[in-house]
Amino acid sequence: MPLDLDTYLGVHAAALQLRSQRTEVLAANLANVDTPNYRARDLDFKSALAAASKPSVPVRLETTSNGHIAGAAANGSPAPELKYRVPLAPAIDGNTVDAQLEQAAFAENNVRYQATLTFVSGKLRSLGICSAQRSPFVPDIPTLVEQGYSEIALQEWLGWFLPAKT
Repeated sequence: MPLDLDTYLGVHAAALQLRSQRTEVLAANLANVDTPNYRARDLDFKSALAAASKPSVPVRLETTSNGHIAGAAANGSPAPELKYRVPLAPAIDGNTVDAQLEQAAFAENNVRYQATLTFVSGKLRSLGICSAQRSPFVPDIPTLVEQGYSEIALQEWLGWFLPAKT
């Protein structure tokens, strides 16, 4: 039976993606702390994660021109809805970014991202390298032969597919 990685990791794969997107939004807020009329944005992580966890048919927006922007993220999942943050003390220039609030949200989001990443990396572990020698890229992972599985024989095949006359 093949392993379904999405089922095995549960909600954590979606959480990593959403936390990464939220990091970008919070970084944009911090980068525009002094930009007049910039409105701080954020995504509601809890509702976005609930939406990402539901099996659903993706909504496809029709684009009639190459200049139109598609309504989905790069992986085809719907992009989470960004909401405007209500300022505690709006600036005279119309900027709604509170630097301290954004820095705290950014730090909290990154701690949660790292915690999720640590959990996911604890669930996945390399068993061994199937080649005859250890890989120079991951020298700490032993070969299967070193672990006593000498009857496993695996041959690699690597090929390049290119257009004709390249």
